[in-house]
Amino acid sequence: MTTNQWLDEVQWNDDGLVTAIAQDHETGEVLMLAWMNRESLELTLKEQVAIYWSRSRGRLWRKGESSGHTQRLLECRLDCDGDAILLKVEQVGGIACHTGRKSCFYRCLADQDGKASWNTEDPVLQDPETIYGRQ
Repeated sequence: MTTNQWLDEVQWNDDGLVTAIAQDHETGEVLMLAWMNRESLELTLKEQVAIYWSRSRGRLWRKGESSGHTQRLLECRLDCDGDAILLKVEQVGGIACHTGRKSCFYRCLADQDGKASWNTEDPVLQDPETIYGRQ
């Protein structure tokens, strides 16, 4: 395989991005979903830490660059269609979400008396203000 042939096998969207799911390597819990471009995926493999593409900032985003809650890469997988990346990671500090929770998927859809609503299921482990300071 040539140096970058593995990157050519990824089905990048029209913006040159692919979805990336971060999963706790021990528990299998889905921690977050983000986006990657060629450069971020290549750097992730090179540095063995999760590096994403921030669509809102328009730049590379090293997970934990401001919070310290980095993701150490243990395994990288590509799905059968080639359009989604799965990163099995060690979540340093145990917090993946900017809300101070372990996972970004902390709300669960519930149906009570025919009315659906999102219920918060997982607790805040650390106040975001202590992680990031006043924003």
